[in-house]
Amino acid sequence: MPSDISQTTNFIAGNWRPGRDRLDIFNPSDLDELAGSYTLATADDVAEAVAAARSAQPQWRAATVEQRSLVLDAISRALFDGKDELARIAATEGGKTIPDALGEIVRAAHLARFFSAEALRAPGETLGSVRPGVEVDVTREPVGVIGLVTPWNFPVATPMWKIAPALAFGNAVIWKPSEKTPGISIAVTRIVAAALEAHGMPAGLFNLVIGAGPNVGAAVVDAVDAVSFTGSVNTGRRIAVRCAERMIRVQLELGGQNPLVVLGDADPERAAEIGVNSAYFHAGQRCTATGRFIVEDSIHDAFVAAMVERMAALRVGHALLPETQIGPVIDEFQLTKNLRYIDTGLNEGARLASGGARLERPTRGHFLAPTLFTETGNAMTINREEVFGPVASVIRVKDYDEALAVANDTEYGLSSGIITNSMKHARHFQANIQAGMTMLNLPTAGVDYHVPFGGRKMSSYGPREQGRSAIEFYTIIKTAYRAL
Repeated sequence: MPSDISQTTNFIAGNWRPGRDRLDIFNPSDLDELAGSYTLATADDVAEAVAAARSAQPQWRAATVEQRSLVLDAISRALFDGKDELARIAATEGGKTIPDALGEIVRAAHLARFFSAEALRAPGETLGSVRPGVEVDVTREPVGVIGLVTPWNFPVATPMWKIAPALAFGNAVIWKPSEKTPGISIAVTRIVAAALEAHGMPAGLFNLVIGAGPNVGAAVVDAVDAVSFTGSVNTGRRIAVRCAERMIRVQLELGGQNPLVVLGDADPERAAEIGVNSAYFHAGQRCTATGRFIVEDSIHDAFVAAMVERMAALRVGHALLPETQIGPVIDEFQLTKNLRYIDTGLNEGARLASGGARLERPTRGHFLAPTLFTETGNAMTINREEVFGPVASVIRVKDYDEALAVANDTEYGLSSGIITNSMKHARHFQANIQAGMTMLNLPTAGVDYHVPFGGRKMSSYGPREQGRSAIEFYTIIKTAYRAL
């Protein structure tokens, strides 16, 4: 952790300042190790941050597209340069393995670099009017002050795919990260603040407030011009209602219960390799992770056997050890929740094919064996709700038509996938799966940074994130008529 951690908590109006209420974060791989101590922001801190952002945003709005591009390029370079230390912080407080953490930080750097380029080419057009002697300009303007509320499972990449477009298109930012990962949030804020300062931008343009959602998060939602939130469905619903009451923009990414269909013409070994990658890495704490393997009867037993064999070889342990493939879940609350879902699955008649128990390791940590259920039905709780842990189920189906129907029988619609050698079925699945993203012979988890990200049904609400689609949320269109 940074050596001056006791002096760094919230970043408001260009200054680091302490908050109230001590927050201790312990390493989920070793509960005897204190990862960092912090203090939390208050609603008053949020009000001050928003005031600073409103004061600073006009200068940023007036900046040239090149100035904005250079700031984002500097952020990208700093993320690349600091990736090793940032990965260590993320692994220590969040339980993500070093390779996973490095991959996330490099992705965040690519996101900043992508929006550095997008800042230079924000679209606009001049059109002829239907009336003689009139010309029409269609331009995009920044929304103003954006509130970003982000989760703990991807504490660098998810914030960056919000921070980068917000800044690229001229907005000021209030960032409320998860209070479960404050150390990495502080490190990222230092990078953003340094880039803005180096390019002569006002101090209040970017603000960090760390605190619990019901207090600090709610204060952000009540004060900004737009809210982009990634987190739970229940919290997202409350935010959507409040934003509607305030008549402000809202963008929600809320999770999923993602299906991966395995058809009988697939190679079971290859399918199991994709399946393990889909469901279990980062301890299953990915909103795009597979929760339901929907498997055609003719390949079911071979697929399950191949999955169990691969799962037995997975190395679960301390996130900083080079041999570890899967680290701990984030905290005791999440571990208890995962174990409760496992108990529920057993009570509802599912059969435990692998895992299902807490693991003991040389250090005290939140370690859970990757878990696979078989003999499950789509009506079971473990197949209706998002477990958000290394837990997945197999649902046996007779044919492709039943597989598609089961895959769509969910309130969620984020990611999905199919493993098959049939182009006919692959194309049909792509056209008819009710999800925002779908994968052919690939894991459901794992997306590119330059294309849209998002789902449908309860998984997403509002404009898409990432790629060129991000401009729809972070800008407002203005149509101007001009007499010639």
